Amino acid sequence: MALLRWQPLRELDTLQHEMNRLFDTLSPQGLLKEGDGWPSFMPPAEITETPEALHLKVEIPGLQAEDINVEVTRDSVSLSGERRSETRAEEKGVTRTEFRYGKFERVIPLPSKVDNTQVTAEYKDGILTLTLPKAEEEKNRVVKVNLG
Repeated sequence: MALLRWQPLRELDTLQHEMNRLFDTLSPQGLLKEGDGWPSFMPPAEITETPEALHLKVEIPGLQAEDINVEVTRDSVSLSGERRSETRAEEKGVTRTEFRYGKFERVIPLPSKVDNTQVTAEYKDGILTLTLPKAEEEKNRVVKVNLG
């Protein structure tokens, strides 16, 4: 019978590798494979609300403004576009990339109704910023509370 030396750090490395692999497959990018007809990535977004407007910022680096399609309804913002890969010819070696290429689509529901005819947009340094003025009925929404 051979004795094997227990190496707890090696087991932790193996466990970490397996957990990373699991989370990679469960992430939106891992679940949404371009070959399956799904978008290749989903741009992250943040939304802030003021009494007069909603401010939406979406991170879409590597695209020109004309490659991004933005549609705004009273209830949501729909974004789509395509990040095209650069073609490179290499004679030797292997190229490894972590960039995501391909089409993307994202519909972001809005927390309140907006006046979609007055939306302003700016695209700078890979960040799309939309200012979505609230609809009049949303701005002056006062609720009377009856006591007793």
